[in-house]
Amino acid sequence: MKHGISNSQLQVSVLIKGTEICSLKSRKTGIEYMWQADSEIWGSNAPVLFPAIGSFKNEVCTIHGKEYRIPKHGFIRHNENMVLKNRTETSLHFQLEYSEETLKAYPFKFRFNITFELIENKLVVSHKVENLDNQEIYFALGGHPAFNAPLHKGETYSDYYLEFEAIENASHTLLSENRLITDQTSKVLDHTNILNLHPTLFKDDALIFKDLKSKKVSLKSSTSNQTLSLSFPDFIYLGVWAKPNAPFVCIEPWLGIADHENTDGDYLKKNG
Repeated sequence: MKHGISNSQLQVSVLIKGTEICSLKSRKTGIEYMWQADSEIWGSNAPVLFPAIGSFKNEVCTIHGKEYRIPKHGFIRHNENMVLKNRTETSLHFQLEYSEETLKAYPFKFRFNITFELIENKLVVSHKVENLDNQEIYFALGGHPAFNAPLHKGETYSDYYLEFEAIENASHTLLSENRLITDQTSKVLDHTNILNLHPTLFKDDALIFKDLKSKKVSLKSSTSNQTLSLSFPDFIYLGVWAKPNAPFVCIEPWLGIADHENTDGDYLKKNG
């Protein structure tokens, strides 16, 4: 089941399950910007990541001396219990409150809110995490939206590129075989703001940036004038990912990151 909102410029659909944006269309051109979750390639549109991002070492973590198994990317993704609290023609507000089930995996009492609002030619996604506990709570938070590339017939994936807001001199963090963070890096952006897409760019998994100056990235084509921009002023990390040879790219703002390969498992010490 999904809910839709629209204004004069955009039309958006959001799944109740996991509050994933499953459609973002221009009302002027009819162009669909969101990847349509082809399960043969990758069966998601735009997962919401909370209270974890990425993998845990040995699939467990320790919080205040006890072991917990928070799922990879957390438990908003695929969650059937999201509650629609409010809607207007141009906005949707969903909520999830802690339960006995969430406390088994994550021992904090919280209320998670996510709002989708159309403002002219923008879709604004806002998150609010409320602490309902009698202690400090710790969490990671992020987005994982996948955008179609190419957008037009006759174009190829390699016609597309990401344009960063600022000239960057940035490396990405390499992952271990079990998808944990390492201390190794590889230069990606060498005094440029352009990252060209090509089918094997993500053969070794996501490009994870920890030190970008940019707070906006635009998906552009060298053969058409279509532009989609994603701004993330409140987020400190950025992941860029796709399945190899797949016709989409994920632009992922994160507060938080996967476990380091040398972690002792203490969730409260995780970066982000």
